[in-house]
Amino acid sequence: MNVIILGGGRIGSVIALDLANDKKYNVTICDINEIILKKISERFSNISTIKKDISKSEEVTSVVNKFDMVINAMPGFMGFKTAKAIIKAKKNSVCISFYKEDPFQLDKLALKNNVTMIMDCGLYPGMGSALIMQASMELDKIDSILTYVGGLPQIREWPSEYKAVFSPIDVIEEYIRPARFIVNGGLKEKPALSDSEYIFFPKIGTLEAFNTDGLRTMIKTINASNMKEKTLRYPGHIEKMIVLRELGFFNKNKTIRFDNIKISPLEFTSKILFPNWKMKDGEADITIFRSIINGIKNGKKSNYTIELFDKYCPNTNITSMARTTGYTASIALRMVADGLYSHKGISPPEYMGKKPECMDYLLKELRKRGINWKINRNK
Repeated sequence: MNVIILGGGRIGSVIALDLANDKKYNVTICDINEIILKKISERFSNISTIKKDISKSEEVTSVVNKFDMVINAMPGFMGFKTAKAIIKAKKNSVCISFYKEDPFQLDKLALKNNVTMIMDCGLYPGMGSALIMQASMELDKIDSILTYVGGLPQIREWPSEYKAVFSPIDVIEEYIRPARFIVNGGLKEKPALSDSEYIFFPKIGTLEAFNTDGLRTMIKTINASNMKEKTLRYPGHIEKMIVLRELGFFNKNKTIRFDNIKISPLEFTSKILFPNWKMKDGEADITIFRSIINGIKNGKKSNYTIELFDKYCPNTNITSMARTTGYTASIALRMVADGLYSHKGISPPEYMGKKPECMDYLLKELRKRGINWKINRNK
């Protein structure tokens, strides 16, 4: 089977490698960045590369036409239109791109073209969302779902004390996109970075948590009276990001002029921040996830706790975020290719959570790769 990965960054390349190690798949990475493609060609003889400007929808449709399945690993700001172009090419796909648009807007088009598109198929949204759905289905009534998730450098280094473990521009998007959550059955909205709190995690210490727009499709797919998602960072990160945001450094709609050059404040900020946020080769990161689901089962209170603590793998030199995100996507693609998962149309990860055979397969394959989710039911 011929598979193409759109986007050869840190996570896209890990997806490609995992699939290429399986003789069943012929894998190609498509990117416009020559440096990325050269590194991939030098390291992996079993992965082909294509240089193409896939920021253009017509180029996406054209390039994927030659392949059987597609992985959309583009940055969030290009994710939605890339997904639409893939559907127009009538290709089944798995998407890890975190875009702001409602993916269900593409459902009619996907059904018309008879394709399966599993979107948000990473860590969270992704495997975490699927496990939350699986736990929620065990309850007669869901009172609350509270989720904490974060990817961090293992070593704090001043001044940022943060490294971008996925697309840096998508990190900024988390800080400027309003956070949606459910309170007493109603949809509410607050600014990102709000409602800060400190949480202690045994293997890392105290972290700060804040609102971000991570519920995504769960707002529509899970009927819970209360539901919220928060991002985790080292203490002090919130204040730094709020100052930059409120001063206008994250503004992408305004134009500022330097001599004869016009750029947005966000473009300027990116040039300053992103080199500092870039993870060096071999630099260790950690991934933390905790979700608490409270509800009623057979008239009695019941709750589930879903947890993950994962670290950079020195043997493979693969970051934790790339492992936990990328392997979820590569395993999901195998499920579609093998016919284990065949839902047509737009498919959020929660739909996989409704199928025990899919969840058993995902958890088993992730364990093979050293990623161990813990699910505890407390009566």
